[in-house]
Amino acid sequence: MQFEIFQQSIPEQKPPENINVYQLAMWYDGHGNWDKAHGMVDDLEDPTACWVHAYLHRKEGDTSNADYWYRKAGRKRPDIPLQQEWETIVKALL
Repeated sequence: MQFEIFQQSIPEQKPPENINVYQLAMWYDGHGNWDKAHGMVDDLEDPTACWVHAYLHRKEGDTSNADYWYRKAGRKRPDIPLQQEWETIVKALL
């Protein structure tokens, strides 16, 4: 799936079909449902889930928790706007 198509699906009532849990979490976050997005990665421990989880806690404003998840993902907290990070993650996942 192309980024533009993914992004255009955000206002829809349902997420696109056949996307993985990471993409789905980012879709729900983009759709304005942080809780649902967080719930999708909360129990996952792989580096990709940790990256999404870190971003979500950064968005929430919980910097120390975000930094914990960035470390688990093998990354550092970026110094970019949240929207830019959202786009970076989604593009990497697609």
